[in-house]
Amino acid sequence: MSKDLSDYRKSYEKSTLLETNIPENPMELFQKWFYEIEQNNSNEEPNAMTISTIGIDGFPKNRVVLLKKFTWEGFIFYTNYKSEKGIAINKNSNVCLSFFWHSLERQIIIKGKAEKIATNLSDGYFESRPNGSKLGAWASNQSEVITSREALDDTLKKVEEKYNGKEIPRPKHWGGYIVKPISIEFWQGRPNRMHDRIRYTMSENFDWEIERLAP
Repeated sequence: MSKDLSDYRKSYEKSTLLETNIPENPMELFQKWFYEIEQNNSNEEPNAMTISTIGIDGFPKNRVVLLKKFTWEGFIFYTNYKSEKGIAINKNSNVCLSFFWHSLERQIIIKGKAEKIATNLSDGYFESRPNGSKLGAWASNQSEVITSREALDDTLKKVEEKYNGKEIPRPKHWGGYIVKPISIEFWQGRPNRMHDRIRYTMSENFDWEIERLAP
């Protein structure tokens, strides 16, 4: 099987990214870009991001998760701590996050370290979830091999019966991570593949150093 994709071409011309109009702290720029993609109304889930981890087999793996909160300190998402990504993070906390907002011709690439958030914060978010999502956290042994879809549905049914009319507690194996960035790169598409790339890197004294990268 073969398909030549060399003629797929697009000229990026929607915006610029210059040192004269960026803040000293990358989280301010992230907040600005996130607000702009929300206002653009073209992305169904602007908080969808790719997270890359290094698995226990030594291979990197990417998957899409949902960003649930960002603060001055970092980026928060939730998952099963016993999942493949949870096990990978436990072994090697170095991760990479990336956003691609094609409608504004922008990417953001974040390198950082992931660590579990406080249990009360995970409890608070879990309580805000729909009951179906809460039950799913109990029913799915995320990333484990299962015999069939029917087996998964049967497990969910049993969980539904167990918690019928009762409060659904947060599983201890489910909760949040915060990724504290050490590097954030902002990529703005430009014509002729001469894209703007600005990278913020955390220095030893916890200031952000700003550099322009060649496209």
